Amino acid sequence: MKRIEDLIDVMARLRDSERGCPWDRVQTFRTIAPYTIEEAYEVADAIEREDLSDLLDELGDLLFQVVFHAQLAREAGRFGFEEVVDAIAGKMIRRHPHVFGHVFGHVFGDAHEGSPAEQSERWEEMKAVERAGSGGGDSLLDDVPLALPALTRAVKLQRRAARCGFDWPGSDGVFDKIVEELGELREAVRAGDRPGIDDELGDLLFTVANLARHVGADPESSARAANRKFERRFRELERRAGGTAAEGIDAAELERIWSEIKAQEE
Repeated sequence: MKRIEDLIDVMARLRDSERGCPWDRVQTFRTIAPYTIEEAYEVADAIEREDLSDLLDELGDLLFQVVFHAQLAREAGRFGFEEVVDAIAGKMIRRHPHVFGHVFGHVFGDAHEGSPAEQSERWEEMKAVERAGSGGGDSLLDDVPLALPALTRAVKLQRRAARCGFDWPGSDGVFDKIVEELGELREAVRAGDRPGIDDELGDLLFTVANLARHVGADPESSARAANRKFERRFRELERRAGGTAAEGIDAAELERIWSEIKAQEE
């Protein structure tokens, strides 16, 4: 069985200036970052497909990305994989006083286990304290990562804003806002206002993400599920219509087949 030290040694060898891999040697944090994001998505995809064999493989790929970044940082004289492990272990202990109170002490008064929702709230409180202690920026939104998928980032921005009371009291107001944004988008489309269409469509998607937050759904997961559903149904439509020859069938017949597929699934 290979240990993590073996993987770290493999990474160091790949980056060796004389005996390493030419591709690995020229990589930087920036060039590797897209692969890191891709591997994280592949982990999520394996989970959603409930393919544990694939998940094993994808988790290894994601771990390799962490080791790669740590190796780059070590070469820059900043930190190594050991420091990454120490940092995350320390953070998890600090943020779980209900579990590790005997190690770190109770930071937020009553550190009882509580419900998952209470623990989520306490987690955000601890993060806020840590941000303040590290000399974070002047805004609640300062450390929401720019590289997050747009809908995920929208939800994070909304959650941060809600911490100071800037939020709808319930989902009804969000539904009303969606209707309003749809109307504004329709007006922009009718006017042929290209910049306006882009702006209003963005507002609509942002509000839909807000609705997902209010009803306890993850908009990214919901969108991925909708993509999978569409792909599954369209592939079945192609099969019933004779493969890619479906493009030669009139729209009414395609709609009939599509409705039939939907009805059978439901």
